[in-house]
This record gives sequence, C-alpha cells and structure tokens, in this order.
Amino acid sequence: MYGNSNQPIIVLKEGTERTKDREAQFNNIAAAKAVADAVRSTLGPKGMDKMLVNTIGDVIITNDGVTILKEIDVQHPAAKMVVEVAKTQDTECGDGTTTSVVLAGELLKQSEELINSNVHPTVITSGFNMAAVKANEILREIATDADSDEMLKKVAITSLTGKSVGEEEDALADITVKACKAVAEDDKVDTKNIRVQKKVGGVIGDTEIIKGVVIDKEAVHSRMPKKVVDAKIALFECSLEVKKTEFDAQIQISDPSKMSMFLDEEEKSLKAIVDNIKATGANVVFSSKGVDELVQHYMAKAGILGYRRCKQSDLEAISKATGAKIVGGSMELTADDLGHAGLVEEKLVGEDGMAFITECKNPKAITIFVRGGTEHVLEEVERALNDAVRTVGVTIEDGKVVAGAGAAEIEIGQKLREYAASVGGREQLAIERFAKAMEIVPRALAENAGVDSIDSIIKLKNAHDKHKDGKNYGLDLETGEAVDMFERNVIEPLRVKTQAINSANEVANMILKIDDVIAARRSAPPQGAPGMDGMGGMPPGMM
Repeated sequence: MYGNSNQPIIVLKEGTERTKDREAQFNNIAAAKAVADAVRSTLGPKGMDKMLVNTIGDVIITNDGVTILKEIDVQHPAAKMVVEVAKTQDTECGDGTTTSVVLAGELLKQSEELINSNVHPTVITSGFNMAAVKANEILREIATDADSDEMLKKVAITSLTGKSVGEEEDALADITVKACKAVAEDDKVDTKNIRVQKKVGGVIGDTEIIKGVVIDKEAVHSRMPKKVVDAKIALFECSLEVKKTEFDAQIQISDPSKMSMFLDEEEKSLKAIVDNIKATGANVVFSSKGVDELVQHYMAKAGILGYRRCKQSDLEAISKATGAKIVGGSMELTADDLGHAGLVEEKLVGEDGMAFITECKNPKAITIFVRGGTEHVLEEVERALNDAVRTVGVTIEDGKVVAGAGAAEIEIGQKLREYAASVGGREQLAIERFAKAMEIVPRALAENAGVDSIDSIIKLKNAHDKHKDGKNYGLDLETGEAVDMFERNVIEPLRVKTQAINSANEVANMILKIDDVIAARRSAPPQGAPGMDGMGGMPPGMM
C-alpha cells in the first residue's frame, strides 16, 4: 500500500502471503476438489482401497472415507474444512462420509463455472441454500418407513457391502441388528454400549455377538478358578493393596519382634480386604488398578476370580451389562454393589486368555467379538461394523429409509430442476448447478464399477421419469442398468442422505464466501527439534 507521498505503508508482517478475489476463491475450490478426488475412487461397493503408511511405518488399508482423511495430514485450510465434513458425517451417521466429501467437491466445481460466468458468490450461496432446503423436502417425501427387522438387516448389508468383509455380509448384518435391538431403549440407540472387541485368529465368519462383555485380560493368579457359574461381580476403581502415604515416611524399627508385628499388621489389613469381598458374596473381582500379591493369594484360596488393571471403559461396560456398581474404596464394597452374570469364564483365544462375562439377564452393554486372519483385516472389519451399527442405530431412531445406489440423488436432481424453473432470477442458475452436482454420486459409482457413467445417468433419469416407483430406481453396478433398489435390498437411512447434503452445502457456502486469504509465515522449528540437525534431530543425510 502507498500513502500520498508514495511511501509504502506496511500493514502486514513481512513474509505474510495474501491472495485476493478470484485467485483466493479458485485456490480454495481447487484444494477442496483435491480432497474430494482423493476419496472419490473409494465410493460404493466396487470402490478401491487406499494403503496409508504413517510416519512410524504403521500401515492402514481401508476404503472408509473418514479414516483416509483423518490419516492424511492435510495442510491447506480449505481442505481441512472439507475433512471436517467427513468427521461430522461419521459422528452423526457413521456412514456416507465419502458421499458427503464428494458432494462438497462437486458443488464447488459447479460453482466455479458460475463464478467464471460472473455470477456473484452471494447469489450462488443463496441458490445453494434454497436447493438444500428443497432437497431435504424431496427426501422426506420419497422416504419409506423402516418398520421391520428385515428392513434393518438390509440397511446393515448395504453399509457392509464393499467393505473388506468377504462373503460374510449376511451374518455380520444379523449380528449388527441383534446388537442394536439389544441396547435400544425408547427408540434410542446408544451405540457406545455396543463394544467391538477384536482378536487375530480364525476367520471373519467366526465373529459372534456376546450378550455381555469380553475383556482382554488374564486372571491375576494361576490357582484362581477359570470358570465361575452364577457370578457375583465386584468392580473396584482403586488398588487392592496397602494404602501408600501421601508423603514420604520412614519407619525405624529397632526391635526384631516389632518388625514381625509390623508385617503381621500389613498382612492383616490385606486379608481384611479379601474377607470383606468374601463376606459380600462376591466371587469375581475386576480392579482398574493393581492387586497386591498377598491379596491375590487370599483371593485364590477363597475361590475368587480376579482381574487387575482393567480400563475404565471396561469397568463401565461390565457395570452396564451386569448391574454392578463401581466402588472407590477397597473396604467400601457391600452386597448391594454386586452385579450378576450367569457365567464368567476365562478362555484361551490364540495364545492369550480373555475373560468372557456372559449370560447377563438384561445387558445394557454387549460385545461383538471379531475374528480375522490378520491385524489389517480385523481393523477394517471393525470399521465396517462400527459404520453398520451406527446406520442401523439411526434407522431405528428415525424409522425412515431411502433407496441407495444413486436412486435418491437422481430423484433430487430431477425434482430440483423443476423447482429451479419456478424460482427464476439468478438463484435459478445455482439451483440447477446443485441439481447437476447431485449426479456425482451415481456417476462415481458407475466409474468405480467400470460401467459407462454417461449411459448410466441417462438410463437412471429415464427410469425415474417412466416408472411408477421411479424414485427407487438406482444403478445396478454389474450391468449398468437402472433397477428397483428396494427389490435389490440396497437401502440407506434417510439421515445419511440429509446430513451429507446439509454438511456439503454448508462447507461449499463457507468456502465460496472467502475472497481474501492472509497467511502468516510459518515460524521455523526451534534448533534441535525433530527434523533438524543437532541434538535430538535427524542425523545428517536422513532428511
């Protein structure tokens, strides 16, 4: 900037980068499109997987959109905003993460052409908002009631299809529906109460639902029983040891007999802990902290099965499954605090022992125990099950579903074009572009399946116009033909679609409204930090 005397007036700090107007808009749009393109090839049952290797060499193989975007270290601020769309979609619905990102990228691509035609970004955002509201209305009109377990199972199969679960979609879908129904209360499903516990070994088909909890722990003492029928369970949030003092203390003993008395007193206090546990009737103990060796010995002698250093989440799950109360003091346990399970058993799974707490009367927490050949397979099955559990959960809560495979998107596109003609003004152009952007989902599905995307879109549009139930016609990825997706059992929850459209619209509008990007220069890392030569850094030649 220059003043009256042509002297430069420095407003921004030296090294600050600034891009303005169209350059800023197009840079942001390009970054967002790059993120969308990165995950576009993973969309649908025929989508490809990505292999991600992090800085310490850990490998993740997945086609789950949100997992890919979380693992990629995105730098551009506009690209980060698109990644947030996937995270929100995952939190709200569990599925549809790739759809929401691809849709956001396509909305921005369509808006780029409008900006080039001198349509102001404010007009575009106004049109997009009108289109999003109308799209939600259309979705509610075409939605069908999900009123049976069979429908829930179809939703689960649709979510699992294309994930690396082999031919086990049907069995895993059954498990998912049973799990969601077991923890559902008043048409609300708290999916945190469905734990996914995994262990390498066996095959995916060995995955089972446990009406209770599985803990990856072994008993603290080898002489403890391996199986307890009619288990009365005590949960401790404290260590079962002699209490340590808050401050350092020294005890000086001059008489050897006093030493013996001191040790006897310590032993008495430890035995009192076990006596109290025994007196309440408890025969299984879980502690989140340590268990003294002497306490272990007395518990084994009394036939009590004990586990130590359990996670807080494990204790909470056992509490929900068995009705046990978590106790904060080793001497505070009473009979009222105990939970009940028909069976607590330690089983050898592979080389490790695991505690199975089963036959719980009315468990509010249950476990899906996943098996698989390798760690990578297990992780992908876990991600697939988490997605399926969330989608079935939101279907139970909302009770509404729509046809998948691009059926809903094509119907929205068709109806939005009719709506655009009734709006008039420049917003009409934006609504038409929004309608065109909706086609990206069936187009990407077709591309990933290796069928002609242009022919497929034309067939879908014709089917939606001609057939009585045209709204349910989606893309058959084997043939490229338009078929009724309710007959093919490709069904998705209504919330997955509404959330994807709303969040994609919001992020597109936010990026379009940015016309000035001012980026401060990054400060250099301190001397000796990782990545620098010198103390603590990488050796020369390792960069």
